[in-house]
Amino acid sequence: MLMNVDPALNADVLHALRSMGHGDRIALVDANFPADTIARNTRLGLPLHIANVSAARAARAILSVMPLDTPLQPSAARMAPEAKAGELPDVQREVQAEIARADGDAPKMYAIERFAFYEEARRAYCIIVTGEARLYGCFLFTKGVVPPASHWDEAM
Repeated sequence: MLMNVDPALNADVLHALRSMGHGDRIALVDANFPADTIARNTRLGLPLHIANVSAARAARAILSVMPLDTPLQPSAARMAPEAKAGELPDVQREVQAEIARADGDAPKMYAIERFAFYEEARRAYCIIVTGEARLYGCFLFTKGVVPPASHWDEAM
């Protein structure tokens, strides 16, 4: 166990998040996502898991250690429901709330059509599979920077 680290973050996920650089993306996906197939194309090459938790709970854990990119560019995306692209399912509302909780200035997530989402996920650093059973519980997050004052001053 580690202090001040969300217990939902396992060693593999922490290693991937720490290894990523500014501008790298993760795909946080639901249990129905073809994670193994698509993850083969990512930088990491295999899916990671935050099992038995909802997408919102996994987002909270990830965003507790990984900042999103600046509001100057889109840094959080969601898979758009096929029937109604403007519709925001409960699972997506919950994740949007976690984004706002982690970064009050965070803009709304932008929607990506399902097959375009698959293509974007292939270019991600890694795929993280949750236990989310609800449809359209799939998201892309772009990693931002950790300001020097919050990291290096304490270490020096």
